[in-house]
Amino acid sequence: MFTSFPLFVLLPIFVGGAIVIWFAGIQLSKTTDVISSRFGLGEALGGIIILAIATNLPEIAIVVSAALTHHIGIAIGNILGGIAIQTVVLVLLDGFGLRRKGALTYEAASLQLVLEGVLVISVLVISIMGTQLPQSLIVARVAPGDLLIAVLWLVGLWLINKARKDLPWQEKGRAPDISRPIQNSEQKKTEKWSTTRVLIVFALAALFTLFAGFVLEECGNSIADHIGLSGVLFGSTVLAAATSLPELSTGLASVKIGDYNLAVSDIFGGNAFLPTLFLLATLLSGQSVLPQAKNTDIYLASLGALLTAVYIYGLIFRPRRQFFALGIDSLVVLVLYIVGVVGLFFITGGK
Repeated sequence: MFTSFPLFVLLPIFVGGAIVIWFAGIQLSKTTDVISSRFGLGEALGGIIILAIATNLPEIAIVVSAALTHHIGIAIGNILGGIAIQTVVLVLLDGFGLRRKGALTYEAASLQLVLEGVLVISVLVISIMGTQLPQSLIVARVAPGDLLIAVLWLVGLWLINKARKDLPWQEKGRAPDISRPIQNSEQKKTEKWSTTRVLIVFALAALFTLFAGFVLEECGNSIADHIGLSGVLFGSTVLAAATSLPELSTGLASVKIGDYNLAVSDIFGGNAFLPTLFLLATLLSGQSVLPQAKNTDIYLASLGALLTAVYIYGLIFRPRRQFFALGIDSLVVLVLYIVGVVGLFFITGGK
């Protein structure tokens, strides 16, 4: 929709979309915290259901559009390509959110978050397995891999909710020496809002995120064409980073009030939710989507699983020591992601 616009017009539109997403994300984080409290969901479950889905509205819109126009490659790349970069958002939250206060995984220690990380890896593994099935294996516009991902996601939510209520560990799987969320003056004001007002603000922030995210992606594609940067490399780096702005905004807002569980759960929850969109893409397009994945898509899915595994270890071992204002797990994730992008460059030949 922006292909005819010159570069000097595209850049302000891109920046404007990023600003809208940033401030909408702050409202999403504040209202999700209140909604989770009033409906008894808890920080982790609120993050994996409410906040994760809301911050992935741009990806939902893009997948729907790509499926209806039969641009299956865009749908696949958008789902699998964004998981690795969204995991790297945790590095930014660790470095710029906590600074020298401590490592993010030390403060956010919770076995519920470990379960969420395992769920992310599980749906990614099934996604990779689904890419090897024949494209003709589809019944009533449903492919087995897509259906299994959706079922596993629902089962995972049930188990995480069960862990919140009845986990046979001390403190119900929560480390006993971590700080509890604090309420700044702005959050206290939000807490005083009526439930109706909270839900309305959440819905409006979600709509702004949806619209601005779609504009950001469309505009980003046009900018890439203007500067000669296109293909998988652009989609998995610049474009994925742009569509991860909602997660960064909501994550920093959560870290600001000390709700570290919600910040991590938003990322893990969003990453676990994204592969369920394969079912939606298959239903809308009438084609089995996963078998059409390219080697770069499988590569990025594997990278996302690897980065998630590092943070799972961090959540269990809870390293306190920091290097360059980062926890050791965040530093490892950053290095692995950079190495992964370099590998992607060699796979694609820079295209």
